[in-house]
Amino acid sequence: MDIRASKGITVGQSNEHQRRWSEKGWDSAVSTGNYDRSREALNFEIKKGGIVSAVDKRKSIPQLMAENLAERGIKDPNEGRETPKYRTVVNFILGGTRERMLEIAFGNQKVDLAKGADNSHIKRSPDIERWAQDMYRFASDKWGEENIVAFIVHLDETNPHIHMTLLPIDKDKKFAFKKMFAGKDKYEYKEIMLALHDELAKVNEKWGLKRGNSIAVTGAKHRTTEEYRRDLTEQCTTLEGQIEENKKILKQLYDDIRFAEKRVKGLTTMTLNLEQRKEELEKEIATVNEELKNGKGNSEELHERIKKLDNDLQKVLDNLADKQAKLEHANGQLDELKSLKDKAKELTNQYQQQLRASTTNLTQQVRFRLADVLLDDLIRDFKMILPTLSLDTKEAMSDSLLRDMAEHGEEIIKCAIFLYANMVDQATNFAKGHGGGGGGSDLPWGRKDDEDDRAWARCLMMAHRMMKPSGKNMRR
Repeated sequence: MDIRASKGITVGQSNEHQRRWSEKGWDSAVSTGNYDRSREALNFEIKKGGIVSAVDKRKSIPQLMAENLAERGIKDPNEGRETPKYRTVVNFILGGTRERMLEIAFGNQKVDLAKGADNSHIKRSPDIERWAQDMYRFASDKWGEENIVAFIVHLDETNPHIHMTLLPIDKDKKFAFKKMFAGKDKYEYKEIMLALHDELAKVNEKWGLKRGNSIAVTGAKHRTTEEYRRDLTEQCTTLEGQIEENKKILKQLYDDIRFAEKRVKGLTTMTLNLEQRKEELEKEIATVNEELKNGKGNSEELHERIKKLDNDLQKVLDNLADKQAKLEHANGQLDELKSLKDKAKELTNQYQQQLRASTTNLTQQVRFRLADVLLDDLIRDFKMILPTLSLDTKEAMSDSLLRDMAEHGEEIIKCAIFLYANMVDQATNFAKGHGGGGGGSDLPWGRKDDEDDRAWARCLMMAHRMMKPSGKNMRR
């Protein structure tokens, strides 16, 4: 189960989920992703009441969302805002290991997963429909059937899975993502997510889909990487999600360690103070006993004083024993947290290495490697302020990579992908077909084995140059 909150859903995401593509769109998707059009007819969706139905492409998911809210008299809090502010959509991907999901979806039929293979003879197994209905009932019972906008099952990719678009609306008809999913703080969020995975695991038991152990503790991967193929703006791979999950776990462990260290420090100070007080009382008792032995002072008063000092000493000893036990326990917890931190850190590094070495999705790999260089957040922010700039400022930035990325970023990245794959002719044709001047190079492209990410970004620089309009081929 992968959960991603967003401030709405785009038409591009909707088209991908529903396969609302034109012929040109399908050609682009198949060439850059891992879609099998011969199995597209096997896709289906679950509608209200748990009814299995063909995917309805008449309305986009944003339209369905707007209609859902209108019928319930609920206003989208992002409506009218130039920049969306509130998390109004929760996107789920539900699936499992590739081998088991293919078995549930197609039974004993042999599916050819090679690119371009013809699987038009493959039939959909009733089991995949029943599994999807179980998932639908789980979601309906958990968050309300009225909040499910789309529940689409994809059987035309490498790993069968579900895309569910959910509105985080509570019983008071209010958008309440934080209350329903995030909790009041990171600790409550962690508990909510762990409990949610456990609940789903119980539903999935009969389907042979088991919940994995915590990767922060065992080092075990939950499942085979789900090879979702998305266009350049689509979601990251499962490995990237695991990296982000481990980073969150690692950050929480660091916070827990700091808290544990403070507790150990406090208990150590209290223990030292109690030991000092113990020594003071023992010395005072010894002094009074010496006075009593030598016949100094009032005997009755000295006995009472010794009795009181003994009582005080016993309280200190009890308190000291308690603090020493707590200090020992706190030190044990601190050592355990540090051990978990080391394991989580090591896992994060392993997943990062696996992502670079094992991913077969060219588009996703390119976006992953360019992310460090492009600074997506900077580009997005610049895109928002671009309309507010003066004409002189815009003119001064007319040839800048930042402005071109803000206005035509996806096209530049797609051109860079062709260069990355050493497909110079295709990059040139793509650039010319999208208003650019082309101007490819005979130099070898593609990322070299010994080339770091920043040096490899020359593909992006060249793509930027190729996408520049020529004198006779200006953008409209």
